[in-house]
Amino acid sequence: MSAVHAPARTRTETGAVALAVLRIATGLLFLWAFVDKAFGLGYATQPKNAWFSGGSPTKGFLSRVDVGPFESVFHDIAGTWWADLLFMAGLFTVGVALVLGIGLRIAAASGAVMMVLMWAAEWPPAQHTSSGEATMSTNPIIDYHVVYALVLIALAATASSAIWSLARWWNDQPVVRANPWLR
Repeated sequence: MSAVHAPARTRTETGAVALAVLRIATGLLFLWAFVDKAFGLGYATQPKNAWFSGGSPTKGFLSRVDVGPFESVFHDIAGTWWADLLFMAGLFTVGVALVLGIGLRIAAASGAVMMVLMWAAEWPPAQHTSSGEATMSTNPIIDYHVVYALVLIALAATASSAIWSLARWWNDQPVVRANPWLR
């Protein structure tokens, strides 16, 4: 290989490492949220409110929604068993998929939907809450939920699982070969 091609190869390898680090870090972000809500580690969730102690991971957040056109919808589903189950399953499975580098297409799609729903619950376009208080929204369109959704899509659309993953093994599974959307 000539010296002219060496820097491009190094950039490619560096890019693959950067994408793998981003993939794993994002997965750990989802898994941390799951573990804290499941066990109540005292960060976002106190032990008495832990899911495994009978608490609801959606009730606190969704019952306090005080802005946007879906406010009453979020209040209605706050604390329901199915919303809790879907939310926790989403956090766990998206996190595991990202850390292991498997099923990134479905993880990106489901994680992006979760982020869009959380964006809608916070409704950044609003400048005032239902009671007239300032929302303190810093950007009416692009907030961290949108950025996380874009990161998920980018990780699924690129070769983020090229290194430090179980992608080769996963993609070799008969069910995955027969259903490429599971990649």
